[in-house]
Amino acid sequence: MKHHPDTRFTTWDGPMGRMVLAASPRGLSGVWFEGQRHGPDTSAWRQAPDHPVLQQAISQLQQYFDGQRQHFDLPLDLSGGTPFQQQVWQALLGITPGATTSYGGLSAAIGKPAAVRALGAAVGRNPVSVIVPCHRVLGSDGSLTGYAGGLERKTALLRLEAQAPH
Repeated sequence: MKHHPDTRFTTWDGPMGRMVLAASPRGLSGVWFEGQRHGPDTSAWRQAPDHPVLQQAISQLQQYFDGQRQHFDLPLDLSGGTPFQQQVWQALLGITPGATTSYGGLSAAIGKPAAVRALGAAVGRNPVSVIVPCHRVLGSDGSLTGYAGGLERKTALLRLEAQAPH
């Protein structure tokens, strides 16, 4: 994953643990649970807790975790991924809150039904956890499979969305 050289970041102690949020000049470019697989190296980034996009993201995430928001309205910058990863991440945005799909279903939806393994790898590298809803992708048998933020968080996110009004 490539990050813009002018990436700004902050941290937020959310209800599922500390999160790192990043923004480029184009928009929100990252949301990671602290310690999750494929998390960023923030050493070259400037801390910017007052950055408007980061503050807006924190506000919307808090509303989401409080059950008051199902859809996010944030400028996103997903340009750090490969074209295939970007295609997968865009497809994730189309999964309705409270709904799930399988890796096979998602690969078919993007017109690449034979690319299930590559799609799974791209889902796992999603840089914008929760907001780009990779937690809504399940195994073909409906089982909870890999989540870079941990399966306990994936379970909690799906439970939260199932309880929220749609």
